[in-house]
Formats: sequence, C-alpha cells, structure tokens
Amino acid sequence: MANMPQQEKRFTQDAEHLKDDVKDMATGVMDKAKEIGANVGDKAKEIASAAGQKANNLTSRVGSGMESLGESIREHSPHAGTAGAVASRVAENLERGGRYVREKEIGGMANDLTDVIRRNPVPAILIGVGLGYLIARAIRR
Repeated sequence: MANMPQQEKRFTQDAEHLKDDVKDMATGVMDKAKEIGANVGDKAKEIASAAGQKANNLTSRVGSGMESLGESIREHSPHAGTAGAVASRVAENLERGGRYVREKEIGGMANDLTDVIRRNPVPAILIGVGLGYLIARAIRR
C-alpha cells in the first residue's frame, strides 16, 4: 500500500506530460493549419489577380477592336447622304464605345453598372426579370 501514492504521483506526472504533449501537438497542428490557410489565401489572391489581369487584357483588346471597326466603317462608307450619316454615326458610336471599354476595363464598367442600377432600381429589376425569363425559355428548349 505504501507504493500506491508513488504510483499515483507517477500516473499524475505521466498525465501531465501527456497533457503537455497534446497541447504541443495541437499548437503545431494549429500553426500548420494557419500556414496552409495563409498559403491558400495567397494562391487565391494570385489566381484572382491573374484572372483579373486576363479579363482586363481581353476588354482592352475588345475595345481596341471596336475602335478599329469604327475607323474601318468610317473609311469605307459613303461620306454623303443618309447612308453616310448613318455610317458616320455607327462609326462614332463604335469608336466611343471602344474607348470606354478599353479605358474603363472590367472594374470600371462594373462600378458604372452598379451606379446605373442604384439610380434606376425599378427598371433594373424589370430588365433582370426579363433577362431571367428569356434565359429560362432558352434553357428549356
């Protein structure tokens, strides 16, 4: 029986060591999880940045293409009469739209769209419902 307190003491010490080991392991796991989370976050930012850059490059090319098409229409269309006036107007709108797309890029266009929706919420909702209806009909077919 005299051996019993010593065994309890050893058991308590072993339990304390085990508790400390578990704490250390949990801390290590948490640190590793934080590191992995940070790496995943960094990778996601890199991917999003690359995607944003590609989208901006694409919009820049589309804008340049629109401007070029406008210039081409202006060069190859009649300069007088109704046809000339219409062609000039189309060319002007293509060039202006191309400059807008090229200069604003995706972020600027999204901000402009947000502003238009905020200023005109009811028409925006009606347009959204109409587009949703048309998309649903197209998908059903």
